[in-house]
Amino acid sequence: MGRFDDLAAFAAVVRAGSFTRAAAQIGVTQSALSQTVRSLERRLDLKLLNRTTRSVAPTEAGERLYQTVGPRFADIEAELALLGELRGKPSGTIRITATEHAVRTLLWPRLLPWLPKYPDIRIEISSDNRFIDIVSERIDIGVRLGGDVAKDMIAVRMAPDMRLVVVGSPGYLKRHGRPRKPQDLTRHDCIALRLPSHGGLLPWEFKRRGKSLRAHVTGRLIFNASDMIAAAAVAGHGLAWLPDDAVGEQVAAGRLVTVLDDWSQTFPGYHLYYATRSASPALGLVVEALRRTPAR
Repeated sequence: MGRFDDLAAFAAVVRAGSFTRAAAQIGVTQSALSQTVRSLERRLDLKLLNRTTRSVAPTEAGERLYQTVGPRFADIEAELALLGELRGKPSGTIRITATEHAVRTLLWPRLLPWLPKYPDIRIEISSDNRFIDIVSERIDIGVRLGGDVAKDMIAVRMAPDMRLVVVGSPGYLKRHGRPRKPQDLTRHDCIALRLPSHGGLLPWEFKRRGKSLRAHVTGRLIFNASDMIAAAAVAGHGLAWLPDDAVGEQVAAGRLVTVLDDWSQTFPGYHLYYATRSASPALGLVVEALRRTPAR
């Protein structure tokens, strides 16, 4: 049975894509984890991982082995978590991926009063804009706009539909003028959001009288987080395309001004989603906490 330890270690490295991250996740040193995987390679007389100074990737043999053992270890860990909950207290780790905007405006406000009630449930939140397969990356819950949720997932609405608006500072608009239609954005500095999934920039989407339009904007500044985009817009560095609730305070205070209002696009609001096979009592409690609107 002890020989399964090296298989579990190998699966953790492939899953994390890094010896450093895998070692932190399973609580061993990086050197010990590396030695364990090398011992497995010697035992099987196969090279399982291609290592560089910047990345780790499975070889063809390693990928085949991971596809065989990876899901089985995930099933075993899920079952052990369920068995632990038979003690009478829901427990285990629930991993969540969400955009930083969703974490700030929805997840954290709803989890904050809930956390003291369930001290045996651990929460791990990954804040990013990637579109990922939560099953293959062993994530329990994803939070994305409704239109971005895979059809084979169980989805629960968390928030109303979201309206995105173009905003700029009064100073910027005084210097450069107000755009009257999306096509005018080509003459403006637009603060862009880079999508980490494929490295491209998020196009700005508009709709008016049934006509939809996508603008591929350019500008001097590119970020991968909406709070930095908002801060740059307030500082007068260009126009930004952001959820109206993310800039509501700045607009109300006069630090930002909305433009192209008649072209504003509304999208299905945030939904949380999860796969049926990962359901557990702890997961059910977290889902219930996140779907509720905090009392005001």
